[in-house]
Amino acid sequence: MKRIGEVVRTAQGLAVIRCPGEEHPDVGAEVVDQNLDTIGRVVDVFGPVDRPYVAVSPDEGVSLPSLLGEKLYAD
Repeated sequence: MKRIGEVVRTAQGLAVIRCPGEEHPDVGAEVVDQNLDTIGRVVDVFGPVDRPYVAVSPDEGVSLPSLLGEKLYAD
């Protein structure tokens, strides 16, 4: 399990995560929280190369507002 980063905002039904460095998960990677509960899957990587953003499409039943500020991980 590798830390992706922190959820900095939600937009258009997606959670936007800011990566701490250049490394980021691939599109399609499963995203989990610290309890290893599945949050969703990576659908896009965008922004600056040195600290990209990752867009995550949440699974059904996941509350986007509750994810703000959460640290998420790629499984």
